[in-house]
Amino acid sequence: MGSTRVTAAANGAAYNASHHIDVYVNVNYGTKEAAPMNLLEQQLHYPLGDTLPAAGTALEVAPGVRWIRMSLPFALDHINLWLLRDELDGPDGKVQGWTVVDCCITRDEAKAQWEQIFATQLEGLPILRIIVTHMHPDHIGLAHWLCERWNAPLWISSTDYHTALIASQSTTGFGGEDTARFFASHGLADPESLDKIRGRTRYYPGMVPDVPRRFHRLMDGQTVRIGGQAWRCISGYGHAPEHMALSCEALKVLISGDMVLPRISTNVAVYDGEPEADSLKLFLDSIDKFRHLDADTLTLPSHGKPFRGLHTRIDQLHDHHRERLAEVLQACTEKPGSAADMLPVLFKRPLDLHQTTFAMGESVAHLHALWFANLLQRTLEADGVYRFSARPA
Repeated sequence: MGSTRVTAAANGAAYNASHHIDVYVNVNYGTKEAAPMNLLEQQLHYPLGDTLPAAGTALEVAPGVRWIRMSLPFALDHINLWLLRDELDGPDGKVQGWTVVDCCITRDEAKAQWEQIFATQLEGLPILRIIVTHMHPDHIGLAHWLCERWNAPLWISSTDYHTALIASQSTTGFGGEDTARFFASHGLADPESLDKIRGRTRYYPGMVPDVPRRFHRLMDGQTVRIGGQAWRCISGYGHAPEHMALSCEALKVLISGDMVLPRISTNVAVYDGEPEADSLKLFLDSIDKFRHLDADTLTLPSHGKPFRGLHTRIDQLHDHHRERLAEVLQACTEKPGSAADMLPVLFKRPLDLHQTTFAMGESVAHLHALWFANLLQRTLEADGVYRFSARPA
């Protein structure tokens, strides 16, 4: 997810135009904050209204919890990062400072935003540690820089750490021949599109050029004390290999990462590295782990605004995928279909190539959910394409 290191900043606009595919864009919902609330959003409560932290500032959303919003040069144009007041044991006693949750991608603009935070928002105190919810570039991209800048340790799940480490040194970078072959086996037939996917070999290391060589492991159920408060790790699957959300029940705050987003649905996909994954079931089972949290929990998502209504949002996500699964099942009952055939069923507007690659992963995930549930059967046909059809009664 040794090579020549290329940063996203060095690629500039060309990188954004021809290489970046936003893993969170849901083409049914859109991403712009300025857009009016859809009907589902209206069922949630945004306690800060339309207030956003100004560039280079941190806005307090709960005692000792501050919200940083950094720009991204993509369709999904921001990521939320979190600054938590903290103290850790040092050689001469307790050391006061901050814990950072998530980092942004590697680019000069993000580093400049961080430098402004360092200069104006830390109250003269150091960064003590960096927690990363998962290995996607906008979350871990600058971890190596932050850890080195502050001589601070990285905390992350073991699975996502090692996936990021391998990907940052990869010559494929979530593209290349294997990815093209996988999509072709699921019905993507356009030669030009497949050639472009084969050529997309610098996607991940372009935004994550390095990963710290040491880390502290986060595990499901583990309690991390931050600023005198107990934060419990809650693992999540289907979006990333081993995503870690953080819940502080005393504060009634959940740092949900990408597992629960208020406006868009999280990308849930199957990729060539684990070609027979049941990612959608993993994701839906994972978000149900948040149901035991207080109904009034303030959810701090990685994209969108802090909100209340966690249980409602979980129900909405289940309903959304239940509806999509019903549509896919109906389509495959009428006629055997591949993942590429399901794109117009799942996504209601035209997709460019970048959106298509992630939409393909989502399409496979929905087909696999029905296949593993024994509602569809899968056949590898003579043309080398997997097609799914309804099981005989």
